[in-house]
Amino acid sequence: MTHVVFDERVAAGYDDAVQAMYEPTVLRSTVEFLAGLTGDGRALELAIGTGRVALALAAGGVEVEGIEISQPMVDRLQAKSGADRIRVTIGDMATTRVNGPFRVVYLVFNTITNLLTQAEQVACFGNAAAHLEPGGMFVVETNIPRLRFLPPGTSTVAFDRTPEHLGIDEYDVANQLLTSHHCWIKGDRAERFETTHRYAWPAEYDLMAQIAGLTLRERWSNWQRAPFTGESTAHVSVWEKPQR
Repeated sequence: MTHVVFDERVAAGYDDAVQAMYEPTVLRSTVEFLAGLTGDGRALELAIGTGRVALALAAGGVEVEGIEISQPMVDRLQAKSGADRIRVTIGDMATTRVNGPFRVVYLVFNTITNLLTQAEQVACFGNAAAHLEPGGMFVVETNIPRLRFLPPGTSTVAFDRTPEHLGIDEYDVANQLLTSHHCWIKGDRAERFETTHRYAWPAEYDLMAQIAGLTLRERWSNWQRAPFTGESTAHVSVWEKPQR
């Protein structure tokens, strides 16, 4: 992952842009899920960002470390209360190693899709597996591609329309890529931001896990463990490393 999308400008407004993800009902279920898997072990967050999940997990008594490629995002994390509990290493989540092992390695909020090639995503699964203790678990939260919403001959889907924000996903179906276009209206100003992602179906992630020596333990539609079905718009998947 050689590109850094989350520069100083993006990092400065990131928490405001994802404020809905800080809602107690959203964050609590995420933390409870991860804490339940981690138990008395250690957790490693890949692409820790500004620490939304890691800080809440650490506040509950879990020992958390993080890897993050963007120094401006880490600067925001380290300015927050409780950041002194979390060690963060600057680096690429697909290749950077820290001292393990960990009971849980996790990736939240579609971050796996920031790796733009299959090879990078495969490397990320391998990196996660290398950090896990025997019986440890790799957890990924990500969306299901919204290809069913594409009318024939079109490539764009609106995913958010409010007076303050317009969000449109533009798909490159042949290459499994999408670019998310955002436009925020703030008073008399309009701010634009776009990011490119590589999407994959759960079955492809299962194959990546198999290559890394992991097996699927469970898959849900969300952190509340709603059943995963053909109508699910996202999934939380847990792959397990074999015991010795």
